Amino acid sequence: MPRWNAFERFLDEARQAASDEERQELVDELLLERPEWPWVQGSTATFIFTSMGSRRSVALNLDTVKADPPCVPMTRLEGTSLWYITREFDHDDLLDYLLAVDDPMTPLATEPDIVGRISNYWRFDARNPLRMETAQQMVSVLRMPDARPFPDWRAMKNVPRGRIYEHVLDSAQLGFRSRKLWVYTPPGYLNSGMVYPLLILLDGQWAVGPLQVPFVADALIKHRRMLPVVIAMLQSGSQQERTREYVSNDRQYASLLTELLPFVQTNYRIDSTSLGVGGVAVGAVAAAHAALRNPAVFNGLIMISPPMGKGAGEGQLDDYLMRFEQSNLLPRRIFQSVGRYEARARFVKPAHRLRDVLNERRDTAYRFVTVGSGHGLVGFRSVIPEALAWVFPETST
Repeated sequence: MPRWNAFERFLDEARQAASDEERQELVDELLLERPEWPWVQGSTATFIFTSMGSRRSVALNLDTVKADPPCVPMTRLEGTSLWYITREFDHDDLLDYLLAVDDPMTPLATEPDIVGRISNYWRFDARNPLRMETAQQMVSVLRMPDARPFPDWRAMKNVPRGRIYEHVLDSAQLGFRSRKLWVYTPPGYLNSGMVYPLLILLDGQWAVGPLQVPFVADALIKHRRMLPVVIAMLQSGSQQERTREYVSNDRQYASLLTELLPFVQTNYRIDSTSLGVGGVAVGAVAAAHAALRNPAVFNGLIMISPPMGKGAGEGQLDDYLMRFEQSNLLPRRIFQSVGRYEARARFVKPAHRLRDVLNERRDTAYRFVTVGSGHGLVGFRSVIPEALAWVFPETST
């Protein structure tokens, strides 16, 4: 039986300890009893940090914190190594977070070196095994009781694995050279002799990396939630190049249609009557642009957190609502999602307006999902299985 059934019970006892030494002994006992954190109880989660050295401050960094920096200070239990904070969350929240240790807590808006500051002071929670690794950093993940599953899809056993092939692609339309193109083929592809549907995903370095798309597809195919498909994942450029290339750019559409698609069709067995396109963030905008330009070709569309409201490029982004509403033909299947904690004017409000438009259409199978996350890869990955299964459903289900 655990000694404490709630963190508040531990605090009450620790505060009544006769000395700092006795209080630290209680901390040590708590950490032996409960090695993994945060401690989730109902609608609350308690985060901790321990350090025997002197620390000026420790804070919890969360997308949901409306401050600059987006951090809330943790409290040190007097005379011990323990820092802690307890906060309320929605039942289905799935949020990435970091611990800011000795951060200056000055506004990020005036920070000349944000990358260096995060690298120096912000760290993942070593006591939380649930995390996501990206090219930039490791983040910890808070998963509340009713949140979407967030497994490591790579670690699933007894799942037949497809293969991933790496190519290099040049684009005369967009003026880039030697970007990577990863192509996933499903289990059984080599010897089947069959043709397969194709899904094109933008920001391929995320799809093949932290979003774990090939491994998600393996599991969905095994459990007959998704058709076996070929997935082409094209690397994007820098952040500036992404914005320039992805927002309402006919050259981006032309590159998909006349450069990427012919390359994949030449090298892989593709069913040209079953093609989908998708992306996250501005990559979802580029996917929507391609699908609206040619829904007869791209009959499946995945839009995860597209920015279609106020902000950079809003003049062009405002047009998408009207384009979906007035299009004579839409993709046969459309999946759209938004994060509850994304910027309302940039993401949430336009997502709801587009949802209302597409719910009125009778010429597409449409699904809309709200995720208990902010604008980040953790939320994106959590919804990938539902997106894939919706746009390429197993025909027998």
